[in-house]
Amino acid sequence: MDLAAPGSTRRFGWRFGESWPLVLGFAVLAVPTLVRLSQQTWTRDFGAYGPIVIATGAWLLWRQIPELSRLAAPGRSWLTWLIMVLSGVLYVFGRAYDFLTLETAGVYGVGLAMLNAKVGPRLMLATWFPLLYLAFAIPVPNSFLADITAPLKEFVSRAATDTLYQFGVPVARQGVTIFVDQYQLLVEDACSGMNSIVGLIAVSLLYIYLMRGSSWRYSLFLVCLVIPIAIVANIIRIMILILLTYFFGDEVAQSFLHFAAGMVLFSTALALVFALDTLIHRILARWRAR
Repeated sequence: MDLAAPGSTRRFGWRFGESWPLVLGFAVLAVPTLVRLSQQTWTRDFGAYGPIVIATGAWLLWRQIPELSRLAAPGRSWLTWLIMVLSGVLYVFGRAYDFLTLETAGVYGVGLAMLNAKVGPRLMLATWFPLLYLAFAIPVPNSFLADITAPLKEFVSRAATDTLYQFGVPVARQGVTIFVDQYQLLVEDACSGMNSIVGLIAVSLLYIYLMRGSSWRYSLFLVCLVIPIAIVANIIRIMILILLTYFFGDEVAQSFLHFAAGMVLFSTALALVFALDTLIHRILARWRAR
């Protein structure tokens, strides 16, 4: 169904000659925020997936440009200005008080307002997935992350130490502090599973969208399976770090092997998500064939 009136493509097209002032204005707003993200959040384990989300999200929107140009119908100006003002308040507040989450949310909101002005809310809803996916680039507040990861840190610490103790490794635990031989390890937020959960959810949603379409029901179902996979992967990660510390010393365990273990297990967890998706679809295909 054509959502645009005749001639709307010419008036509201996506040609650079017509859109460059908006693109330039958005770049002036977004580039300083991207620089701050690259210097802060993206350099840490819990935010390392951010550049991937932005790059792939921009690619998804780029693929939609022909359809957006063909069906574009400008949104109501009052809605555009409402989103713009609210987003501007978030941006200014976040920038003034060094609250990167609000600053990034403000940039994201301004982008939505510009898109509403260009193509309208109906078309934005029709292409909801890329917009929702890009929201994962907004960093989770550190205070909220600490509150959420507290019980996860306790759980993964207990699971890792109890498992290794059963195999004769001299390991003990007090809260989130692990004692192995003469060494003492602290389970940080990055090892609790929260960073893996957010990153895995984002990448898994992208995979589902590209392979299975934008079914929100199936996306929600697979996301529920991502959470235990991420937690189990981080339990294994902590066990590996404990064993590295026990056999090779703290210096080896905290070297590049610490980061490498996280990347390998994240990749393994992602492969498990893909394999689980394939298995589910094979089972559903056989069930429907009966």
